[in-house]
Amino acid sequence: MKKRKLGNSGLEVSALGLGCMGLSFGYGPATEREDGIALIRAAVERGVTFFDTAEVYGPFANEELVGEALAPFRNDVVIATKFGFNIDAAGVQHQDPPLNSRPEHIKEVADASLKRLGTDHIDLFYQHRVDPLVPIEDVAGAVKDLIQEGKVKHFGLSEAGIDVIRRAHAVQPLTALQNEYSLWWREPEEEIFAVLEELGIGFVPFSPLGRGFLTGKINETTAFDEKDFRNTSPRFAPEARKANQALVDLIAKFAAEKNATPAQIALAWILAQRDWIVPIPGTTKLHRLEENIGAVDVELSADDLSELDRLTAKVKVQGARYNEGSQRLVNR
Repeated sequence: MKKRKLGNSGLEVSALGLGCMGLSFGYGPATEREDGIALIRAAVERGVTFFDTAEVYGPFANEELVGEALAPFRNDVVIATKFGFNIDAAGVQHQDPPLNSRPEHIKEVADASLKRLGTDHIDLFYQHRVDPLVPIEDVAGAVKDLIQEGKVKHFGLSEAGIDVIRRAHAVQPLTALQNEYSLWWREPEEEIFAVLEELGIGFVPFSPLGRGFLTGKINETTAFDEKDFRNTSPRFAPEARKANQALVDLIAKFAAEKNATPAQIALAWILAQRDWIVPIPGTTKLHRLEENIGAVDVELSADDLSELDRLTAKVKVQGARYNEGSQRLVNR
């Protein structure tokens, strides 16, 4: 497995990470614990060293799963987790307000996450969503305290815009930004990449496979589990899927010519954008894990990248990323 460094931080990870959320949360029933542990350990055996979780995934269940799975390899892997939702110690997620990044709460979450992960340090601690009620300087200051105490090694933000990035970075240098990015959501290219490059911050795209759509395994007739959050996403409404199929068809045709799968092309395209980008596709299946890892060895030339830009520009993707309630938490 090739390695990459997240910006100027010196934090080196596998070129492809593993997003662990879907093993416990978001896409239907949780994976059986033994199966989740086996998948995470299979990733380690194949060279993956970067694992992404969060307290809200469950809540709590995913951190516990990741901690148990990675315990035998703790010194050889990088664990990223997140704080920022208004979750109490009993795991109840409150909505008034939905977010909580008060410094004292951040420190409580850090201690609780350390216990669930079974470790003495969090390698990368992200603010999961920007809290409009707490100045980002206070958030960064709280994480700086945790870094000085040795409980946290690196600071990150998720779904943050350029003003928040600059203000946070001035208090405690950021190692990584985690925002959505893929062949069907390219917003970070508009302003964020230039700021990350300027400040030496790495980029960790979540949903690099378009929540599964870019794999070509989902179409307008696909029925999702009742607990699958894609049921609430306008981009996954049947009429949007029907319209967006044109994008996947173009990627699939290109992939066939490169003797690769659509998923591998989608990931290879991201990896080719900058050498400080590390995508974190998630999966519950071993053969999909192996397929995704294979993307690291797919070489795309400048002509290939131009051709993908030309092809994908033909299709205007239909549907918002989030429903109205979730969108309020990501307005930057």
